Amino acid sequence: MTIFEKEFSEAHSVLCNFMAIPNIYNDLEEIAQCMIAAIRTGHCIYSCGNGGSMTDAMHFAEELTGRFRETRKGLPAIAISDSSFISCVANDFGYDEVFARFIQAVAKPGDILLAISTSGNSQNILRAIEEAKNHGVITIALTGKSGGELLGKADYSICVPHQGYADRIQEIHIKIIHTLIQRIEQEF
Repeated sequence: MTIFEKEFSEAHSVLCNFMAIPNIYNDLEEIAQCMIAAIRTGHCIYSCGNGGSMTDAMHFAEELTGRFRETRKGLPAIAISDSSFISCVANDFGYDEVFARFIQAVAKPGDILLAISTSGNSQNILRAIEEAKNHGVITIALTGKSGGELLGKADYSICVPHQGYADRIQEIHIKIIHTLIQRIEQEF
C-alpha cells in the first residue's frame, strides 16, 4: 500500500466514523440555525483557534465576510487573529488570555464564538469559552479526540472522535466549516 492509499483510506475512515455519530446532522443544523438567527438579529460571529485551527477560524470568517459559493452581502464574522493584538495580550496577560481578552473587549450578548481545538485542551480556547459565557455570547466548540476539557463547556460541541494525528481532525473540521457556511449562505 502506498502512502497515498494509506492516507486517503485513513481520511475516509475518519469521515465515515464522524458521519455515523448519532444525530450529527441534526446537531450541525441546530448550530447553523443558531448562526443564521444571530446574523439576522445584527450579531457577529467570532472565531478562534491555534495553529491549523487558527487558519480554519480565519477561513470561516473570510468566507462569511467575503463569499463562499454565491455572491451575496457580506456577513458579520471576525477571526481573532490580529498578530499585534495577540502578541500584546500574550506579553501583558499570558497566552491563555489572548482570545478571552478580545471577547471581553468587543463581544455583546447574542454574539457567537466559534472556538476550535483539535485536542480540546487548549487553555486559551477554554478561557475564551468561559469569558464568552460570562458575556452572554453563544459558544460553539469544534474539538477532536475524546473532546478534552472543552467537551461540554460550550453551548454546542462537535467532537471528531479520532485518536491519531490532528490533521485528520482538522480535515473534518474544515468540512464542517464549509458546510456551515454553505447552509448560512442558503439563507442570505
